[in-house]
Amino acid sequence: MEFIEMRDICKTYVMGDMTVPVLKSVSLTIARGELVTLMGSSGSGKSTLMNILGCLDRPTSGECWLDGQEVAQLSGDQRALVRNHKLGFVFQSFNLLPRTSALENVAMPLSYTAEGLSEREARQRAADMLNRFGLADRLHHEPSQLSGGQQQRVAIARALINRPPLLFADEPTGNLDSKTSEEVLRMFEQLNAEDGITIIMVTHDPNVAQHAKRVIHINDGVIVDNAFTVPPAAVAGGGT
Repeated sequence: MEFIEMRDICKTYVMGDMTVPVLKSVSLTIARGELVTLMGSSGSGKSTLMNILGCLDRPTSGECWLDGQEVAQLSGDQRALVRNHKLGFVFQSFNLLPRTSALENVAMPLSYTAEGLSEREARQRAADMLNRFGLADRLHHEPSQLSGGQQQRVAIARALINRPPLLFADEPTGNLDSKTSEEVLRMFEQLNAEDGITIIMVTHDPNVAQHAKRVIHINDGVIVDNAFTVPPAAVAGGGT
């Protein structure tokens, strides 16, 4: 079984007397270690698809398998456990705690998941992660004291602090200038290549999509194109 497998996923919202289908029998597989983009215009269903893949929402029908576990029918608490231990999320708006240092923002998820880890060990792991992203001199800065690019790097460090095998990035460059956007996207490429993290980026921007190894186009709740931008053998690490 693939790392991620969706089988005939449908998502329908009921709004009064109206039934609005958002995803229509979507089937999809993603291998461990891929760097994939979900691409589509506003209202295409790409964010809903990410929410189901990320255990933030449940489908109306269909199956969603993650690392050998069927997650679509899990309870809210069970899905929270999956998110805490297997998934990382990076969003357009950074979502950092405003009056909290970069170090404390990054260390915070460890208080929910890292049993047996002392506060000192948690802070050291957070410091090491921030150092990896070039923020060793910004550990005690609050978000308001950081540039947009620095805030996004803090958000990425926080998403990775629990060492998840899967990272979601929802419009990760939406609030960044073009130069900083390229730096962040190269960071994702490096994480994918060096750490083997499976990364799923959600975007409407072709400039973001071109950094992926596979681009999945969604329109009106249906996958209309699913194309590798590099040979599948290279995605699996078998390329030269």
